[in-house]
Amino acid sequence: MKLLLDQNLSFRLCALLSDLFPDARHVRHLGLERADDLTLWRYAREQGYTLVTLDADFAELAAVFGAPPKVTWLRRGNQPTAATEGLLRRHRDAIEAFAAAPAACLEIY
Repeated sequence: MKLLLDQNLSFRLCALLSDLFPDARHVRHLGLERADDLTLWRYAREQGYTLVTLDADFAELAAVFGAPPKVTWLRRGNQPTAATEGLLRRHRDAIEAFAAAPAACLEIY
């Protein structure tokens, strides 16, 4: 599963989660760290990524436009990187099942 981590998440998550999500990329690694939400949305759609974010704006785009791309919205707010890593690890099965689901946005608490 290809995950695109938004700039509000640590780029270190890609390496930390490489055993579960080897195709995860961070916007920083793609030169998109200053891109606006619509640019990221289009990039994720064109490249087959699921957006992972803390940003409600992407959930709103998913509600308006539907998928693709799909959006995994982390609803825990800013946390240390280790806490975010743990959250994504605990919800791995839900994230993978979401890829095949018709929904456009998955909210994780």
